[in-house]
Amino acid sequence: MTKSKKPRAKRPNVLFIIADQLRADHLGFGGNSTVRTPNLDALAARSLVFNNATVANPTCMPNRASLMTGRWPSAHGTRCNGITLDPFTQTVPGSLASSGYRTVGVGKLHHQNMGWEFEPHQAEEIRSTDPLLLDRTVGDAHSRNLAPGWDQWENREAHDQRFIALPADYYGYQHVDLVIGHGDRPGGHYVHWARERGVDPETLGGPARSSSTYGGWDQVYQTAIPAEAHPTSYVSEKAIEHLKDAAGQDQPFFMFVSFPDPHHPFSPPAGYADLYEPASMPLPLGFEQDHGASPDHIRTMVERRGEPNPDPTMTWSATEEQYRHAAAAQFGLITMMDEHIGRILDELGRQGLADDTIIVFTSDHGDLFGDHGLMLKHFVHYRAVTNVPLVVHVPDGIKGRSDALVSSADLAPTLLELTGSSTYRGIQGRSLVPLLHGLAGSHRDAVLVEEEQPFGLEGLPGPVRMRTVITAEGRLTRYFGTEIAELYDHRSDPGELVNLAGDPSASGLEDRLLRAMVEEMAAMADEGTAPTAAA
Repeated sequence: MTKSKKPRAKRPNVLFIIADQLRADHLGFGGNSTVRTPNLDALAARSLVFNNATVANPTCMPNRASLMTGRWPSAHGTRCNGITLDPFTQTVPGSLASSGYRTVGVGKLHHQNMGWEFEPHQAEEIRSTDPLLLDRTVGDAHSRNLAPGWDQWENREAHDQRFIALPADYYGYQHVDLVIGHGDRPGGHYVHWARERGVDPETLGGPARSSSTYGGWDQVYQTAIPAEAHPTSYVSEKAIEHLKDAAGQDQPFFMFVSFPDPHHPFSPPAGYADLYEPASMPLPLGFEQDHGASPDHIRTMVERRGEPNPDPTMTWSATEEQYRHAAAAQFGLITMMDEHIGRILDELGRQGLADDTIIVFTSDHGDLFGDHGLMLKHFVHYRAVTNVPLVVHVPDGIKGRSDALVSSADLAPTLLELTGSSTYRGIQGRSLVPLLHGLAGSHRDAVLVEEEQPFGLEGLPGPVRMRTVITAEGRLTRYFGTEIAELYDHRSDPGELVNLAGDPSASGLEDRLLRAMVEEMAAMADEGTAPTAAA
């Protein structure tokens, strides 16, 4: 690894800001001319912006675990939503804490399950393909032998009933101000904060109490929760409190500030719900494209355009009107989040901490949001889902833009190196420090994306195991266990509008990408345990 050019007299603080389900081009600095994000745009202007930042997995729990461990889901074990992160795993906050940092988590962590079971239709499919998954008498291959309740710290129902402080070493965090879930009525510590302000999210939140709903999709409405009691306000208020506490202290801090927005439901409060006019939302890439060569499950969604999936987290195909109303609401949430990020950054400067603080801004994954006529995520790896914003500000680093292929998993070794903290065996990400100091222009020849789901959907039987490899040439996705594949030539089709899988004219590209996929998958073999002898 290349070390920083200038030795620092003081170990830098780390302010890690993350959004939930935000694609890279739904920001001003990401090329969007409609949404207003002046504070993030200003941060980007004095940072290094990675144009080709790619998730290790386009799903919340797996990629958040990759961000915190520097490992792909097949190695850290949280392969899909619903698998609690191993409590003994090494994490960035844990390494920094052991190296003398004060570690704080604010907002949504989602390292453990939030308390919900499978949807009935998902459970029915699982019974037919993997009945052991639903048999509670069958144990896992790895037995943790932990006390009951070890995996219930983010159980929303329990937090609704009473305030539950998290342990003093929660995946490396010494203090957590927790938000569980999304939208205008999440759970966790936020609920008790809101109730202290005379607002009960459970009774006031949701579309039933809204004064303005959109009938075309129940995930779009104006919340009755006032802006000052919104989860976004809670996150920024707590972050600012911790910045004030950190001022004047010799101990450096790592603060993970995680906004639960702009994840659906798209429910901005008054003052933000009408910032954007639905009619002014331009249609996105490939909204009406021909899906004749697309996989069956994608064609099925498009054939049912306008019918939201019964499971509100699953991919579906929207009409123009549905897309525009959702986009206007989401842009309102993004602008609100940008304002609160501005408040946090202003406080960082007000407390005299800016010159000694590394700032990261990213998202856990993207959102199709109309690209190719589709909404949300799961079961597809179009760029809108896998490409996330990534801004890294290092006080003595360079500013500008990088087209290097980088992964979410690269942030863990980067932060460990920049803070001089202890590394650990099994990190698969690669430090971005050479890029941040202008000592390298490229980073990876290929980047791997994993996705696994215990259930499927029409046209794609479960369990689903997807692997994608992305290079400068193109993208190859394989749906293992099926004959389904996707192949796109980024030189002639950067928007991924024509699936070339199986096309003889693209056989050379397919062969090269398949070899790259095999190499990347082999590199994901878990090397986290050291051998201690030859035999």
